Amino acid sequence: MKFALTIIHIVVTVFLIGLILMQNSKGGLGSAFGGGEGFRTRRGAERIVFIATIVVAILFLITSIINVFVR
Repeated sequence: MKFALTIIHIVVTVFLIGLILMQNSKGGLGSAFGGGEGFRTRRGAERIVFIATIVVAILFLITSIINVFVR
């Protein structure tokens, strides 16, 4: 059981890393401090990647918590 959970956790981690790397990096840290070009909405594939990143991050959190409690 623990081995299967560890494999699932590793797969979720790889997906999360891939989704984060696929995101557009134009927002960056500079826009947080007043730089950049104002507010813009996500459309098309960018929105799908953004939502998928949130879902996979939640799965990562769940598998992390489960891995702590399973012996």
